[in-house]
Amino acid sequence: MDCQDEVNCGLHLVIQTSSLPEKSKVEFKLNKDTSSFPGRLLQHDLERNYSSRQGDHINLVSSSLSSFPILQRSSEEKILYSDRLSLERQKLTVCPIINGEDHLRLLNFQHNFITRIQNISNLQKLISLDLYDNQIEEISGLSTLRCLRVLLLGKNRIKKISNLENLKSLDVLDLHGNQITKIENINHLCELRVLNLARNFLSHVDNLNGLDSLTELNLRHNQITFVRDVDNLPCLQHLFLSFNNISSFDSVSCLADSSSLSDITFDGNPIAQESWYKHTVLQNMMQLRQLDMKRITEEERRMASVLAKKEEEKKRESHKQSLLKEKKRLTINNVARQWDLQQQRVANIATDEDRKDSDSAQDPCQIDGSTLSAFPEETGPLDSGLNNALQGLSVVDTYLVEVDGDTLSLYGSGALESLDRNWSVQTAGMITTVSFTFIEFDEIVHVLPKLKIKFPNSLHLKFKETNLVMLQQFNALAQLRRIDQLTIDPQGNPVVNFTLWKYYVLFRLSHFSMQKINGTEVTQNDMIMAERLFGILAHVASSELPQYRLISILGDARKKQFRYLLESKGKKPGIINEENNDSKRLVGENTNRATLNYTTKDFYNEKLEEIKEKKKFCKTYIEDLVKEATEINMKNEALQKLWPQMFIELVRDAVIEIRNKNSYMKLCLQQITDQK
Repeated sequence: MDCQDEVNCGLHLVIQTSSLPEKSKVEFKLNKDTSSFPGRLLQHDLERNYSSRQGDHINLVSSSLSSFPILQRSSEEKILYSDRLSLERQKLTVCPIINGEDHLRLLNFQHNFITRIQNISNLQKLISLDLYDNQIEEISGLSTLRCLRVLLLGKNRIKKISNLENLKSLDVLDLHGNQITKIENINHLCELRVLNLARNFLSHVDNLNGLDSLTELNLRHNQITFVRDVDNLPCLQHLFLSFNNISSFDSVSCLADSSSLSDITFDGNPIAQESWYKHTVLQNMMQLRQLDMKRITEEERRMASVLAKKEEEKKRESHKQSLLKEKKRLTINNVARQWDLQQQRVANIATDEDRKDSDSAQDPCQIDGSTLSAFPEETGPLDSGLNNALQGLSVVDTYLVEVDGDTLSLYGSGALESLDRNWSVQTAGMITTVSFTFIEFDEIVHVLPKLKIKFPNSLHLKFKETNLVMLQQFNALAQLRRIDQLTIDPQGNPVVNFTLWKYYVLFRLSHFSMQKINGTEVTQNDMIMAERLFGILAHVASSELPQYRLISILGDARKKQFRYLLESKGKKPGIINEENNDSKRLVGENTNRATLNYTTKDFYNEKLEEIKEKKKFCKTYIEDLVKEATEINMKNEALQKLWPQMFIELVRDAVIEIRNKNSYMKLCLQQITDQK
């Protein structure tokens, strides 16, 4: 038995015998000085006066009529110790029959081998019963002891608290060192002040309601993981929880609501090993005077308050981060659903077009109305369910822009608009990695020039769920300033299924001298292999294009380089030195690669519409020219036919007019005068 488990209950029971004929006075005092109890818990100060001498005057006589021994005391013993009896260390296995001792108030059965409480029902004036260190397995035989104030059953074999219904005046209950697994059947003990359940098998503390007078509760050396109902004990001052399995303050949070608790112990628990232990306890239990048997100073309280404030700020920040993380998760899930819907729409459009073509081929006169829908939510219950799942989310949640260290992550096509923001120079210069997720690559192509300007230090691009489906799309990346690393996630990018896609990237973007692709270092052998595989492709592309088409493809800088190449072709080989030859070769390689460009579908459609408009204009213009030329030609032919006759008539009229010269001159003068 642990001495502390006995001592720290701290109750000092004093029995004072009055000379008056009335009943003796019993006084119970709480003693906070544990050093005055070197021995057992709840020792009364009269024990030393009679415990050793009583045994000399007590006889236990066997009876043929009963299996129990019968107690006999001398008349001198009865007079001297009329209200008390000690049968300590008598090797008793049963409680003897005690007749003629109805006035007993103190009964001691310590250190015996008693297995059952019996033969004491007639001692109705009994105030203290001590059965410490026996072999009792069940609490019984106490129903008539209504005056009992102290019951000591420590170090027995009791497994359950029971049969205490009539002991409503009980003041001290000691059940330490037993096998109890649950606190029960004590809610009626409204006068109980001290309860000792140390060294049992308790795993939790609850069911303490009704113990309105309890001031001390000893729960040392159990297996307790959480505590409840302690805040419902209005008088509790001392609580001993040493050597249990309490690992967090949350499991004993009810203690913070207790206004009476002044002394508590947690030593020997996992919680006591934490760095935050002391200041957390002090911050939540400001009324404490002692913690782990040490007095709490004002400096400790002040430090606890400061640390608690810091802890609270840390918790708020952690809570804020948790909310942001959860919002990020929900937003990404929503963006993913939007992406899936978009992909299903595209797939349905393709299916509808194929179905429409098929139906037209079979019967041009029949059109199935269901094939005209391009939206998945209109074509099946699954798509409708996905659409309903999107309801309740705001428009803002359809994309996400996140800056984490040196990485800019963009989720959803709406995030591309963030590139138009006024980014601070510090933030923009810090970004080295840009990640695109759930965005069509063709949409990304449009913002690549902005990316180059806004984030000049971006060296690493990541693509996930961006519909990279063909090698030509990599051509668009050539317009960036620089790329050291490229990561293409297989999810949502079928292009990675092509065996040679990495070599094409190295070939087309050779001017970047890339270091890694999908986390793998790029070697010199990779560069050589890329040139062997695709070098001829660039040569064919540049040589087969007409000069005007080639110049229109190249940028201004490339145009100058290309003209330089054309001008150099006419010079003699000896005029151009070897260095210029090398420079010309390099320029030629870059120019050849520049012809391998990529046009997005939308841009191609726009160009196609523009070309159609130009063709239509040209056709109309030519038709008008032809029509006008035809009319002129027809007029010319008609004139050629009429001209001879017209000429004859003109000559005839002239001859007739000038035949009478004087008349003609007068007529002319008259016309001139009329004109004036």
